[in-house]
Amino acid sequence: MKRILITAFMSISLSAMAQKTDTVFLRKLMESKAELFSSVLSHPDKNQIQILYTQINRDVKNRPAFKTFSYHLDPSHYFYPASTVKLAAVIFALEKVNRLKNTGLTAQSTMITDSAYKGQTKVSTDTSAKNGLPSIAHYIKKILLTSDNDAFNRIFEFIGRAEINEKLKANGLNHSRILNRLAIGDAGESARHTNPIHFYNGNQLVYEQPAQYDSKEYELKLNHVVMGTGYMDSTDKLVNKPFNLAGKNAFPINDQQKLIQKLIFPEAFSAKDRFNLTHEDYKLIYTYMSKYPTESDYPKYDPKEFWATYAKMLYYGREKVTPEPHIRIFNKYGDSYGYIIDNSYFVDFTNGMEYFLTAVVQSNEDGIFNDNKYEYETVCFPFMKNLGRTIYEFEMSRPKKHKPNLSKFKLVYTY
Repeated sequence: MKRILITAFMSISLSAMAQKTDTVFLRKLMESKAELFSSVLSHPDKNQIQILYTQINRDVKNRPAFKTFSYHLDPSHYFYPASTVKLAAVIFALEKVNRLKNTGLTAQSTMITDSAYKGQTKVSTDTSAKNGLPSIAHYIKKILLTSDNDAFNRIFEFIGRAEINEKLKANGLNHSRILNRLAIGDAGESARHTNPIHFYNGNQLVYEQPAQYDSKEYELKLNHVVMGTGYMDSTDKLVNKPFNLAGKNAFPINDQQKLIQKLIFPEAFSAKDRFNLTHEDYKLIYTYMSKYPTESDYPKYDPKEFWATYAKMLYYGREKVTPEPHIRIFNKYGDSYGYIIDNSYFVDFTNGMEYFLTAVVQSNEDGIFNDNKYEYETVCFPFMKNLGRTIYEFEMSRPKKHKPNLSKFKLVYTY
């Protein structure tokens, strides 16, 4: 018995050591490039920087192992996650479709959204779809290509607020919550109510979902939820008191990266910890996470508004440039309240390179929220670009014992 206990203790200790995150490397790497990072490193608390970088090392059988490095990581230090929460919703929506497959529901079924509570809106058509009709699959495309807010809101209504938060906890995302729709002022009682929805295959009704109500609270122990010196209210009037984000969505970068690791490498997790997704589900998500808006016909985007590198902040910033053909970035970004966040998996097919990089940075010099005066262009986008390029350069110099087989991520982007 004693030997068994000792063996068990050693296993636990080795596991803990294997999962320990290096907290020094990223700071030193950025300090070595003072010309790029000195302005933010001199006051990292002001810019709310948090970073997670995970190396991927393959074995001879192409199985991945992860080694993670962090900078100022603190899951309890709040930042507004903006659109990064949409990736979780995409996954949970497809899981719900799979759970209901015996009804005939698929991700391509026509989704007709009704209304049953004040402020709710109906949807019966989608002119950006090839067939002119809304569906889970098409909403997912719009979410992943350009972070469409209405598409997320419809997905949110389908999953339901209670199920979204149950799934966050079931997947070990214990510092996260998703409470409301985005960009429509959804909060309080209205966020608890979700619309009735009908799904059709052709003219046949296959699934009806009644209006839902979520009475639960989702308390988290967070700090830094009150910030700044003032904010603009819904009438564009300045309120001279700090902005309170205590009742907002929360999705720290450690939970964000855990989600994307499980999505990209389900084989690295036990069967019970994997998402309930089909091969086609993974293909849909991978394709539109890495596809450029300029490669899409349905929906079709104006390249002046949504250029190729529009959503790839952790490498291109927000520059309008031609993407490098040998690189694909599978990511979900967010931007709001002066925060820029990007959660990414990088692949370089030519050089046999891959890694995860997740980061958040904020700039709000005047301390006023909701005034649309943030230093995105001068502080946030350059920081994200510089960080992404710095990690990429380091990965280029990092020796790999086994070159990865990345064929899984070579996708077709012509549809």
